[in-house]
Amino acid sequence: MTKYNIDRYQRQITLLGEEGQESLRRARVLVAGVGGLGTIVAADLAAAGVGFLRLADNDRVELSNLNRQFLFRPDDIGREKTLAAMERLHLLNPEIQVEGISQTIDNETINELVKDIDLIVDAMDNFATRFILNQAAFSRHLPMIHGAVRGFFGQATTLIPGKTGCLQCFFAGNPLGEIIPVIGATCGVIGSVQASETIKVLTGRGEPLTNRLFFWDGWAGEGTVIDAKRNPRCIICGGG
Repeated sequence: MTKYNIDRYQRQITLLGEEGQESLRRARVLVAGVGGLGTIVAADLAAAGVGFLRLADNDRVELSNLNRQFLFRPDDIGREKTLAAMERLHLLNPEIQVEGISQTIDNETINELVKDIDLIVDAMDNFATRFILNQAAFSRHLPMIHGAVRGFFGQATTLIPGKTGCLQCFFAGNPLGEIIPVIGATCGVIGSVQASETIKVLTGRGEPLTNRLFFWDGWAGEGTVIDAKRNPRCIICGGG
């Protein structure tokens, strides 16, 4: 590691060691969704020195995004989210690589999006796309960090093929799409949890949220963790 890197990441190296920091530098992460969660996760991972981030989102910045999507500014309205986010992340950490792909995540595009990726971060706002990510993760043996928010509430879990159940084990239904109410503070909590889980998995440090679901109740200011068991009949990871 260069002196610049040792100085920049010294507070992390104390926790992760130089080997852990090098693991982050070599890691390639897909951040699926560049919204309230994705902007938080991407900024945290860029600042931590994750060497390659692929951002996937087909939306453009809207005025209503600015209460929670902190990588964007009013003069970004109308621009592709991935392009604006790439620029901000480069300013935050010019030593990492950031690739922005402005397209819909679906069954036609998922193979290319996960190509050469070590880990998937699910920062989406709908379960239809989450289940596509989930299937891709488990078919390719890639860890996936799930997060979701609604209002003052949020949830997160870490999925590792062969060690945990998959997203479809825990959320078998496919809720209808809707405009989800949310505040930036909730995205900050869950996005930071997702970034922490990503760092733990990539470096092999700590205890990830495997086979557990973390729930955040911002109204009460309380977090709860419950066990999440694999479904042996799951069609994705249970051999059903």
